[in-house]
This record gives sequence, structure tokens and C-alpha cells, in this order.
Amino acid sequence: VEKYRPRALSELVSHRDILSTVQRFISEDRLPHLLLYGPPGTGKTSTILACARQLYREREFGSMVLELNASDDRGIDIVRGPILSFASTRTIFKKGFKLVILDEADAMTQDAQNALRRVIEKFTENTRFCLICNYLSKIIPALQSRCTRFRFGPLTPELMVPRLQHVIQEEGVDVSEDGMKALVTLSSGDMRRALNILQSTAMAFGKVTEENVYTCTGHPLKSDIANILDWMLNQDFSTAYRNIMELKTLKGLALQDILTEIHLFVHRVDFPPSIRIQLLIKMADIEYRLAAGTSEKIQLSSLIGAFQVTRDLIVAEA
Repeated sequence: VEKYRPRALSELVSHRDILSTVQRFISEDRLPHLLLYGPPGTGKTSTILACARQLYREREFGSMVLELNASDDRGIDIVRGPILSFASTRTIFKKGFKLVILDEADAMTQDAQNALRRVIEKFTENTRFCLICNYLSKIIPALQSRCTRFRFGPLTPELMVPRLQHVIQEEGVDVSEDGMKALVTLSSGDMRRALNILQSTAMAFGKVTEENVYTCTGHPLKSDIANILDWMLNQDFSTAYRNIMELKTLKGLALQDILTEIHLFVHRVDFPPSIRIQLLIKMADIEYRLAAGTSEKIQLSSLIGAFQVTRDLIVAEA
């Protein structure tokens, strides 16, 4: 993940519109305070680090850029101490501004964010702040209004595939067509996650195929889900229960994952609308209970029960 982190703005694959705007800010020397938000692995940190590399030479990096992460202490004392002193001092021989990067800013306390607001206001002349977070709602409105906001959405498969192929070529990994599809599906728009899955699968199995990717991440295979559905709709209760329990134990599957995958199937299978609605409500309840930490065995029997009721309703309607 770090080896192939984009070093320059031109290397970033996604969000062309955001990048061109930022590029224009830099070239006109009018960089505002930035607030980058969106799910993990979509290029927020890479974007601002690439900007910093473009703005400063290697040797002035240390004196011009202050990067703080959620793992660093970023309470109100740090905002009033190190951040304040960094922002308030000017560099003698260099015109231009310093850059403060606060990664995972949504982990900062309300007090620290309020203190930061004042610092940002006071030292706009010689310091630019860039806040990065996953959830915009956790940043106080006062900070949001002082920054130019950019939303980094999940990456589309069209953008991810070429980048993955580049890494695959460089590393000489053997990846099949369906393996590539599985990588993109499972990472759901998170580039970092896609690379991590690729790496772990390649190390574990040597060849990256759909089956290997699913096995490596512990995700149920499409064929397994089809089997489970088939058992739940066509076998009697105890047979279905026994078969699914065996499969779960054999492959170490979590009921949560099975439920998520089955949910997609239920939308595709042609059930009568009223029956489908009942089933989906039931599945939503089961998911909620699973999240609350209930027994998987009981919830599994509840799931099978829901499907059997559905089956009986369909038969009755027919």
C-alpha cells in the first residue's frame, strides 16, 4: 500500500475534478484551508501529501509541514501549544505559507476543534490548514465554514482496475479475470483495501482467483450462498439447519456475511412483492439482533424459519 502510494498529483487516479481545482489553487498560489472527507482508501491523505510535495522541496519539508494523525496527541493543549507555535512563526528566507495537515480530524474533541478555529483564523496569512476526516458530521460547523470542502467518494471499478493492473504487472502477480472482479467487488471503492486483499491472497495462494480471494477474506463464495438459499427454500428445516451449520463450521463463515450476501440474492429472485417485503423485514430484524451480539445458532434458525414461512406462503399463493 505504501510502496504504490501516489507521489504526485498527476499519479492520483480518482476525483479528477477535485484534483484540477486543487492544482489550480496551487498554481495561482491561492490555496485555501481544505477539508477533505469521505470513506477510507479513497485518496484523501495521498492528495494532500502530493500537494505538499509539489509546494515544498524535500529539505524544507520538515520546517514547512506539520502532519498530525489521530494516533498523535491532539487535545486542546497540543492545539494551543505546538500547533499554535508552528503556525505563528514565520520562516525567514522563504515566502509562502506553511502547511498543517490534521489527519482523521473527526477524532478531535469538541474543545480542541473550537481552539483550532481561533488558530486558523488568526494565522491565515502564513499558514494553511488541511483537515482530513471520514465523517463530515463530526467536524464542528465553525471549522467547516472556514474550509473549502471536498468530498472523496468511493472509487469506481473503472478507476480501480487500471491501477490494480499496474501494481499486478510491477509485482508479477498471477491474477485471473474473475479474481480481478472479486477484488473490486469486495473492496467496495476502497483502493487500500483492494491492494491489501490482493497482497494477502497472492502470498497465501500464489494465484489470485475468485475462489482464493473469497477464501482469503473469509467471505462466503457465490456458490455457497446459492447452496444455502437452495437448502433454505427446498429442504425441510432440520436438514437445512444441519447443512448450513456444517458449511459454516467448515469454512468459518460469519452469519452476518451470509445474511448480507443472501440479501442481494433476495432482491434478484422473483418473489411476489408482498412476500418479499415480509422476508426483507425479517432479515433486517435478524441483522439488528446479530449486531447486538446474540447467539448465531438461534439467529440462523430464525433465518431458516423466515425462508420456510416464505416458501409456504408462495406455495399457498400458487
